[in-house]
Amino acid sequence: MLVNIFTPTDDSILNRYAVAGKQGAKPAHWLSALMLVWTIWIFFVPMFQTGDQFRNWLWPTLASFALFLWLYWRTYYRSRAQIVWNAWGMAALGLVLLPFNPGAQCYFIYACAYFPYAGSRRRIALAMICALTLYTIEWIVWLDYGWVYWINGIVIAVCIGIMNLNFMRKAERDVELRMSHDEVRRLAATAERERIGRDLHDLLGHTLSLITLKSELANKLFDRDAAGAKREMLDVERVARDALAQVRRAVTGIRAAGLVAELASAKLLLESDGVHLQYELTDIDLPVEVETALAMTLREAVTNIQRHARATRASVTLACADRQATLRISDDGRGGAIVPGNGLAGMRERLTAMGAQLRVESERGRGTTLAVTFDLAQTVAALPAQAQLRQAQ
Repeated sequence: MLVNIFTPTDDSILNRYAVAGKQGAKPAHWLSALMLVWTIWIFFVPMFQTGDQFRNWLWPTLASFALFLWLYWRTYYRSRAQIVWNAWGMAALGLVLLPFNPGAQCYFIYACAYFPYAGSRRRIALAMICALTLYTIEWIVWLDYGWVYWINGIVIAVCIGIMNLNFMRKAERDVELRMSHDEVRRLAATAERERIGRDLHDLLGHTLSLITLKSELANKLFDRDAAGAKREMLDVERVARDALAQVRRAVTGIRAAGLVAELASAKLLLESDGVHLQYELTDIDLPVEVETALAMTLREAVTNIQRHARATRASVTLACADRQATLRISDDGRGGAIVPGNGLAGMRERLTAMGAQLRVESERGRGTTLAVTFDLAQTVAALPAQAQLRQAQ
């Protein structure tokens, strides 16, 4: 029963906004518990008031707090459509309790914190203005509690309301952005499958038709012209070997990690984490193995920036001068001493195998720069013989 009570509905704010933009994340139950810490002021304010003005504060406060917890639970765990009424319920509790306990201004602050989830900006602003106007009339005109604490309550309520409004808008934009990214990936995957299908059809369609014709011809020549049949079968073998080589080249290209595609993924990863990425790539005809190694290096470097750098800006450049190419990846993060790990070691081994040099510069407070330098001619010479043959073709 308790588990069902604390299972948020699909359209609850706990499910939709508690962990904004993180697909598949579990509801942050700790968030709803943490936000209750500010209710302590409902009890502290009358406890530290001097005199007998609020000597009967305890029982009305406990009764209102029980109702508040029910509204609070509904705010986080039930439909977002009910939030506006829950917030108005909190404001009403504040109006009722205020004559017994000035700490009831906390209820107005909570109400203004949840009005931003109620709908349009106009509706939110109207609800906050109405609630704070009622609070002002009761506090200043009727109860005459003074201006200092009233200003404190108004400022906190407005600031928290604006903060939650911005948080909600950002969460909605993150959801929309993630959905658009998913759609782009789906369309890109569909386009890639169609391209692969067309390439394989163009590649193998003519070749298999030729093999079929020559096999039929060899079968007809077998009884009356064995030498001719043998020649046709040799042609079948040659065509089949050529087709196999072409398929291998095509599969290698499909499996290779493209630098441009990896750069698009890097931009998506970093900018979704608040890191602005600038890039500039010179158009260089790179062997598949070299481009794959550079793409994997870019992936590892960008992952490190996202996880550890605490950067706000990053840049990626690929330049070439006199057949000397350089891939440079830099950020404006915290920098500092680099602790070599498996990722950096694997990156260095991969680049060394193709004749490239890896240099990492990192200064505390000034970010990190990773540079990969290689000579195109020497890099091709360092590749295995099969890779050189593919590059020559």
